[in-house]
Amino acid sequence: MTYRILLIHGPNLDLLGDREPSHYGTMKLEEINARMERIAEQQGALLRALQSNSEGALIDAIHDARLWADGIVINPGAYTHYSYALRDALAAVRLPAVEVHLSNVHAREEFRRISVIAPVVTGTVAGLGWRGYAAALEALLGLLADGREGQS
Repeated sequence: MTYRILLIHGPNLDLLGDREPSHYGTMKLEEINARMERIAEQQGALLRALQSNSEGALIDAIHDARLWADGIVINPGAYTHYSYALRDALAAVRLPAVEVHLSNVHAREEFRRISVIAPVVTGTVAGLGWRGYAAALEALLGLLADGREGQS
C-alpha cells in the first residue's frame, strides 16, 4: 500500500539555513523537503510538504489531510508551546502524527520544554537536525504498516 503523508513546517521554518544555524543547522527548508520526498519515494510513500507562518493555514491543512492523508509529520515551531488550536486540530482529525524538532528542545530555554502538541501525537523526535524528519517519517510509515497488518 502507498501511504500518503502530510509534512508540516510551522512558523519561521522558511528561514532555515539562515536562522540561528547553531540550533537549527545550515540546511534550507527546500533541501529538507527534497530529501524527505526522496526518502518517502524510496519507502513507497507519497509526501506533500507545507510550510506556513500562519496558524490558520496549518489548521486548514490538518483538516484537509483527514480527506486524503494516512498520517502527519509536523514541526509546529513555536506553536508547539501554546497553540491549543493546532493541538485540537490534530486531535480532531485522528490521524497518526509525529512531532519533530530540529534542536533538542529539552536542553534549551524552559518554555521550549513544554509541548501542548505532544499529548495528541503518536510520538516526538527532537535534537537530530534534519534527520529527525527522516526518523519521524520512517517511524510513522512503520506504525501505519503495523496497524494495517493488525487489521488484516
